[in-house]
Amino acid sequence: MASFVLRRPFALTSALKQLPKATSPAARTFHSSPVKQQLFNQRSSTPVATTITNSRPTFQKTFRRYDSSLQGIPNPAASGTLGQRFLYGAAMVGGSVVALNLVFNREQREDGGMPPYERAYLNDTFLHTGLGLGIIGVAASALHRSGWSYRLMSANPWVVLGGGLVVSLGTMYGTFSTHPDNYLQKYALWAGFNVAQAAVLSPLLFLQPALLARAGLYTVAMMGSIAFVGATAKQEKYLYLGGPLLAGVALVAVSGFAPLVLPATAARTLMWSERIWLYGGLAVFGGFTLYDTQKILHHARMAQRGLARKDVVNESISLELDFLNIFIRMVQILGMQQRRK
Repeated sequence: MASFVLRRPFALTSALKQLPKATSPAARTFHSSPVKQQLFNQRSSTPVATTITNSRPTFQKTFRRYDSSLQGIPNPAASGTLGQRFLYGAAMVGGSVVALNLVFNREQREDGGMPPYERAYLNDTFLHTGLGLGIIGVAASALHRSGWSYRLMSANPWVVLGGGLVVSLGTMYGTFSTHPDNYLQKYALWAGFNVAQAAVLSPLLFLQPALLARAGLYTVAMMGSIAFVGATAKQEKYLYLGGPLLAGVALVAVSGFAPLVLPATAARTLMWSERIWLYGGLAVFGGFTLYDTQKILHHARMAQRGLARKDVVNESISLELDFLNIFIRMVQILGMQQRRK
């Protein structure tokens, strides 16, 4: 359960690392990544309406990159015709699948392939994962159109972060503790968990839809290729990764809080903490996708033997957390690339 506690906050709070209003005196953010420059600004005397009006450009400016030395680097994916971009993206995805399969999947299953009960359990889990992400997307869009994002960004940041974590963790653990046969309560808590994610992540819709679509496509491609490796690899080959991944996500979490304890003059240290949070987190949650896929298959075998109950809703939450953490980092990376043009 500790891995869920460490994964959950950083899939939620990353979208709100810069808010337009906060308390005085000024303080520094949870992380010095592109979505983060000032969590607490000096409280001004401007009306709330002015603050809300300025929320959108303020949020978009959070994707500026500090390291100006990276400016001017050509981005081949952003040049050429639409067909050339599509071919470039397809080559990246296909190459990633082949490379991951060659590196991590040299020892494949020895039982003649995936049994029908494992396949059915895995497909049901992926189906619930897709439904959960769909609920998050639809709810976030509805909340954003209703003006929720503006009100959220003008609220007290500690209330937003604390309230979001309490509701998310409460509904998540409520879902875990509910028996699968209690359909109404379990799916109600699961839906509440997804709506809680949508409520906090809705400010991401201030960004360009094309950027969000690309980030979503890359996240699906990354998770799909890693899940394929996990599903076709030798049974329980990667279940040992649970401990190392927990240590890795703890390191990523600590790097996220580095600006709270390090002085502003430690620019190089803050730069490395940013990279650990962003790229290290991308690697860690990619590893969690591999681990969770094999864990789901392991649970399917246990359920087939009567040693555990089938619970695809609980399984889907872990994959949703992986998706959200990877997606947010993809959004930040693509946002930095746009700023370098």
